[in-house]
Amino acid sequence: MRQATYRVRQFFAALTAPLARGDADIVTQVLTPAQQALFCRMSAPDRRHALGVYQALVGRGPQPPDLLVAALLHDVGKAAGPPPLWVRVAVVLLERWAPRWLTRLSEGDPRGWRRPFVVYQRHAEIGAEWAARAGCSPLTVALIRRHHEPLGPPEGEEDRLLTLLQEADGRA
Repeated sequence: MRQATYRVRQFFAALTAPLARGDADIVTQVLTPAQQALFCRMSAPDRRHALGVYQALVGRGPQPPDLLVAALLHDVGKAAGPPPLWVRVAVVLLERWAPRWLTRLSEGDPRGWRRPFVVYQRHAEIGAEWAARAGCSPLTVALIRRHHEPLGPPEGEEDRLLTLLQEADGRA
């Protein structure tokens, strides 16, 4: 029982852990002050995920700045209605096993208990709007807007970068 309690505490500590010094340096080197303010609006797990996406891209070699900014901000729209842990779990399960039900839960006005589902489904568009207002390039805004879009064979540079972002997002 003591081991289980330790693991539960370890899990929740990881969810709320602050960024490491090196992570904060990445954020200040890659993002403008307005973009940093957006990054700081994200939950700790979303910030850590964004840094994981960034690291996955950098691990592949030099990347365009627009792509790296998109990596750090692609989920910022979730801050419009930060989903509690149970919603995050439910979304993952529903996406896999009941996507139509998730679509129904995510329709309409973002009110009441459904708000986090609606925000989750619309977070790419919300994040793209916020990124545009924060001075992100049109390419970065497009990558954020499209980061969940199903993509066939890449047609052009934007699609190529979107493929890289989606691959890194899926691994981080």
